[in-house]
Amino acid sequence: MSSMARRTALAVVLTTALAVTGCSGPAGTPAGRDSADEQARDVSLPRGVSYSAIVRELDGRSPSHIHVLTIAPTTRARVVGLHGGGLARAETVRKMAASAGALAAVNASYFDIHTGKYYGGYEGDPLGLYAEGGKLLSEATNGRPALLLGYTGGRLDARVDEITTDDQVTSDDGESQELDGLNRVPGRVLGCGGVGGDRLSDTEEPMQEPYGGLCTDTSELVAFTQEWGARTPPGPPGSLEAVLDADGRVVSVRKPAGGNLPKNGSTLYGIGSGVDWLRAHAPKGSVITRSVRMKDPTGQVVPGPVETAVGGRYRLLRDGASALGEDAALTRRAPRTAAGVTADGTLLLVTIDGRESGVSAGATLGEAADLMASLGAENAVGLDGGGSTTVVVGGKLRNRPRETEGQPVTERPVANALALLDH
Repeated sequence: MSSMARRTALAVVLTTALAVTGCSGPAGTPAGRDSADEQARDVSLPRGVSYSAIVRELDGRSPSHIHVLTIAPTTRARVVGLHGGGLARAETVRKMAASAGALAAVNASYFDIHTGKYYGGYEGDPLGLYAEGGKLLSEATNGRPALLLGYTGGRLDARVDEITTDDQVTSDDGESQELDGLNRVPGRVLGCGGVGGDRLSDTEEPMQEPYGGLCTDTSELVAFTQEWGARTPPGPPGSLEAVLDADGRVVSVRKPAGGNLPKNGSTLYGIGSGVDWLRAHAPKGSVITRSVRMKDPTGQVVPGPVETAVGGRYRLLRDGASALGEDAALTRRAPRTAAGVTADGTLLLVTIDGRESGVSAGATLGEAADLMASLGAENAVGLDGGGSTTVVVGGKLRNRPRETEGQPVTERPVANALALLDH
């Protein structure tokens, strides 16, 4: 079946989607379990927001349970990024949503999970671009796609684009220095492709393109903000850290780096040549200012307000067509979380369950792209999936996340979430 035929068939099946009110449970619902629709009848969502649950045979053979949050740009509710008690710690989507009083939420960023091959000791650390409340909290994996959300006159402006970040600090003596990272362990770059001298950890090969493995960089300057947590990581011998108050004034310098983060303040943490810059330009009493710019693929600064930004790994759709390229050959079927934007600016937050034989098969990247197109998305990005894929509506878990095939339903603690607030 051609891609166009698949989309047409999917669009027809979509007419059976189950809205928050009305309709019976979806076909294929396992015996003894409430349908997603029945679970959601206790939810009252603002005008312009809807939640639906459908069952779809994405591969033409095996069913998958799909959950869709549709958010019109004119709704009074707002979509924001949330993290838990600190960026260095993971929390479940349900706990984050409850703490914020969110009506609904889905998981968002990839992160440094404790089961990962290159785990660095701080589960919850977002990998790639993350901004919350208009504040950049994690630098981009340069060139990877991201969901950008902002508001103009109360109207949601949702976009998908490939983003790089340009982050610099300037001392009151006039000298500037590029920041290598934000809120991550200096010298250790999980998901290469940012700034500085990244090298593959295994081969020492220079790496400038986005890469899913681990890179190292022996000379870095990394900023830590209060959102990270209580303490910065213990530094290696020779490291140096400038502690800044809320106004950017250096109140102390510690060697080696690592220690308490000041209330409402931040730190600049140096290794290698980063230490040299701090010694020369960030003595106690000096004032450091920081500038942050997000740029699009043409090198232009991203226009308009960006209150929330979440980096993904795969661009699913661009202007209504598949944007996967060589990635379309990746045929592993897995749970997926995706965000898409329609032609009229409506935001779609979509989860696809998997890892439940005969009930939910998950999706390949190509199937996820076709699904997003059938739902009306013009542009779409894949967010963290697998055991992270989670949707919470009205305080209740609506999907069935699993770490592995055949394992019980488990809510994985994750880095952050995209949440719907009615305030």
